[in-house]
Amino acid sequence: MAGDQNQARPQEDLNHVLQARRDKLAELQESGKDPFQITRYDQTHHSAEVKEHYQELEGKEVSVAGRMMFKRVMGKASFCNIQDLQGRIQIYVARDSVGEEEYKDFKKLDIGDIIGVKGTVFTTKTGEISIHATDVKLLSKSLQVLPEKFHGLTDTDMRYRQRYVDLIMNEEVKDTFIKRSKIISAIRKYLDGQGFMEVETPMLVSNAGGAAARPFETHFNALDEDVKLRISLELYLKRLIVGGLERVYEIGRVFRNEGVDTRHNPEFTLMELYQAYTDYHGMMDLTENLYRYLAKEVLGTTTITYNGIQMDLGKPFERITMVEAVKKYSGVDFDQIRTLEEARAAAKEHHVEYEERHKRGDILNLFFEEFAEEHLIQPTFVMDHPIEVSPLTKKKPENPQHVERFEFFMNGWEMANAYSELNDPIDQRERFAAQEEMLAAGDEEANHTDEDFINALMVGMPPTGGIGFGIDRMVMLLTDSSAIRDVLLFPTMKTLGGKDQ
Repeated sequence: MAGDQNQARPQEDLNHVLQARRDKLAELQESGKDPFQITRYDQTHHSAEVKEHYQELEGKEVSVAGRMMFKRVMGKASFCNIQDLQGRIQIYVARDSVGEEEYKDFKKLDIGDIIGVKGTVFTTKTGEISIHATDVKLLSKSLQVLPEKFHGLTDTDMRYRQRYVDLIMNEEVKDTFIKRSKIISAIRKYLDGQGFMEVETPMLVSNAGGAAARPFETHFNALDEDVKLRISLELYLKRLIVGGLERVYEIGRVFRNEGVDTRHNPEFTLMELYQAYTDYHGMMDLTENLYRYLAKEVLGTTTITYNGIQMDLGKPFERITMVEAVKKYSGVDFDQIRTLEEARAAAKEHHVEYEERHKRGDILNLFFEEFAEEHLIQPTFVMDHPIEVSPLTKKKPENPQHVERFEFFMNGWEMANAYSELNDPIDQRERFAAQEEMLAAGDEEANHTDEDFINALMVGMPPTGGIGFGIDRMVMLLTDSSAIRDVLLFPTMKTLGGKDQ
């Protein structure tokens, strides 16, 4: 019984604090000082700007605004800290400077309230750059208690659900998302400089193709048609290459009806780009140059550290075929395995599970996933995949069982996937037919035939290189974030009690 009373007390205390905040708001409103009636506040500076330009700002008036994170009242003078986009800065509030009435109002402010401060820049006796307030204005009343007041924001589930609180309480979280924005901005800057054109293509599609994944399905009421959310950007972007745009890219959300884990979210950001008159070797060069550029631009170095492991983007990236990688890490040489029976025998011997529908190339890919992927820590291009797992890729002329494709790996993760694009409409129709057979056999991730895309290829597509980058994984690596949810502002969460909380 005593334990129940102890558990109930923090909630009672919290309810009391919340009610006290409501009462303060009511008092403000009754006295004509409703903060929610204020529509704007003119900031002249942010916290970091005041500190960086102290020499020229000392003794001058500035206006800053932000959330009050700390307050210490000491009779006729008080200190508080406010937090804005760039960080925190100390405010010195003296009754003689702001006036008796305003000082009385200041003392009633709560942690979490958003205030505007006008005052002069100075340094305290302890050497801290601060603002001596001449005016303090309450801009928004916080009616909720910030988490560290009672239990801290350590519950990761709550951090993802209430990202707005996470951003307030954890500076490193805010820094991650500022870096994410800079990474995407730098990608655009680099590609625009290479003559690429940014485009937008449909998210609601009748045929979700271009990747092996289950789509989300919905219904379009106006046309009484079932449609899907796109799983890839590929097929529309290739239509634009047919149309003569030559270099196009899109950065956008795609949707895959799959599970959630540290590297997967059902909606995520993908970038795909296509360049006419080049091949997968051209895409390798572009990838290497782009990653090197991003690291320098955003991090200031080509050596990045993820989970304590250093990866060097300054050196030439390794290039290895899938057959070579499997041989290197499993000892099995698929150049010597000619038949499906031999591939199955090798799989059984090495305890690689396969399905009845899997062909020789599928089993090679399973060997790669089982034995090689985890070892690819430094930047590595794995090339020349089996045709069975690459339905949209050009065959290698000298070895038609394999295709001109690569996957880019870092930290044991697939970071990008690229092809010399298939532009033969007859071959493409045969590949789609094989996909339809797989679909009929129960593979829910196989592609449907896209007749309009085949028609586009019939019109004629030039030799083309194409690549898809997982932006979220890229951000994870460049910000040393352990889970995809740490780089998505609002990741997918299971609903609580019937609605997301």
